[in-house]
Amino acid sequence: MSNLAPARWSLSTTVALAAALTAGAGSADAAEPTVIGGGSGIVIANTIECTLTTIGHDNADRLVGLTAGHCGEPGQSVVSETDPNAGIIGRIAANNHELDYAVIDFDADRVAPSERVGSVSITAVGGPAQFPATVCKKGRTTGTNCGVVWGDVFARGTETWTQMCVLPGDSGAPVVVGTTLVGMVNAYLAVGCVGPEVGTTMSAIQTDLDANNGVGAGFRPALGAELGVPPAGGS
Repeated sequence: MSNLAPARWSLSTTVALAAALTAGAGSADAAEPTVIGGGSGIVIANTIECTLTTIGHDNADRLVGLTAGHCGEPGQSVVSETDPNAGIIGRIAANNHELDYAVIDFDADRVAPSERVGSVSITAVGGPAQFPATVCKKGRTTGTNCGVVWGDVFARGTETWTQMCVLPGDSGAPVVVGTTLVGMVNAYLAVGCVGPEVGTTMSAIQTDLDANNGVGAGFRPALGAELGVPPAGGS
């Protein structure tokens, strides 16, 4: 998929957060845990804006998350886009550039994991969606939208093409069928929100994580807590 490599990188954007991070450094220790979940905006290495795919625990009970692999390298810091004053809440623990996913090791004392962000909930992980199913995604740039599944167009066994709107910053966005996480956003073809989107399947990611038996192996999504959800009866 070499023709899509530039698009993968174009899905992340750079920002200037040095002032905000410096301002919040002194009070981060006393702050309440940052609520974050699949669909939350994250900032990596103080410069790269991406979207968290999911958050949960691995087989060692570490609090871990996933995002697109091109968003960061091992050791780089992770900050909540909506709560920068909380400071560093985790670091990239590993990534796989071939499958284009990265594992985040979160600080459990600084993070409150949420199964729901806005209108998207993640309660389970499942196999790839197939044509003509409809999937939805929650990205930090374009929010929530849905589209038809084209499937594994090139029969690679690790990716799914869908007709969803994605733009820079949506890298890592969770792709769901109902409340089941089936993949992440990695790239778009030609023109964002016009050409189709392609992403790595959760089946491929989990198989790789378990084979490596490192941070993220045995991943299961966190259940409970809600972020950005109106109260009952609200709009």
